[in-house]
Amino acid sequence: QKKAKGQVLFDKVCEHLNLLEKDYFGLLFHENSEQKNWLDSSKEIKRQIRKSKTFISVHCPRRRRMNHSALYFLCLQLRQDISSGRLPCSFVTHALLGSYTLQAELGDHDPEEHRSDYISEFQFAPNQTQEMEEKVAELHKTHRGLTPAQADSQFLENAKRLSMYGVDLHHAKDSEGVDIMLGVCANGLLIYKDRLRINRFAWPKILKISYKRSNFYIKVRPAELEQFESTIGFKLPNHRAAKRLWKVCVEHHTFFRLVSPEQPPKAKFLTLGSKFRYSGRTQA
Repeated sequence: QKKAKGQVLFDKVCEHLNLLEKDYFGLLFHENSEQKNWLDSSKEIKRQIRKSKTFISVHCPRRRRMNHSALYFLCLQLRQDISSGRLPCSFVTHALLGSYTLQAELGDHDPEEHRSDYISEFQFAPNQTQEMEEKVAELHKTHRGLTPAQADSQFLENAKRLSMYGVDLHHAKDSEGVDIMLGVCANGLLIYKDRLRINRFAWPKILKISYKRSNFYIKVRPAELEQFESTIGFKLPNHRAAKRLWKVCVEHHTFFRLVSPEQPPKAKFLTLGSKFRYSGRTQA
């Protein structure tokens, strides 16, 4: 419907996919090739999607399985993140994860059916080489007997060890104008420069997060020998990007750290800042 909220579309997608564990998933919409946003379930879709070229993508599996579990869809998302290069990994890890993908999708290696080129239709890495495909095939043979669900579990056990696993990245500049990436994850806020992590602020160390115009701020708890809190500022591309980062921090902190969500502040005649609070279920 014209005035439908994000929750309506999300519920229809979950119903179509027979996905029960809704709390671990959401829908992304793309403003452009660089910028992706989470669809806010509490707001009208048309108010969030401003441009006619914006699209919402739901990546459906190559092969339908009888039970569309959260485990399987998490694997699908990670496969896409790894093959696109968003989630970097080494040659060895690419090959290992690729071999579990083959076991999950094709079952046991069959010399008659799986000839030398059977791997080429799968994309495991941004720059996939013949050497990597040969290694994937070699490892696939060692997984005989694993069911699709067991192969998915092994895939996740290895993928979750990747340094960028579960990190939501945002372009920013530090106080000196140097290009960095701010990563929000279950444990806190991470700072990256040239894909290397240069700093980390765990949630218990952060006293307050805020934004003003295109600036994003964190107030940090003083160290043992320090007396006062310190505020660290970052420059985001624009006001919307700063607010987006702030909302992602609120959602991550609430979902992973709190037992239940905080209630939004009651509306007053004049209020400053956003009243947004995460309202879904928490991990606890």
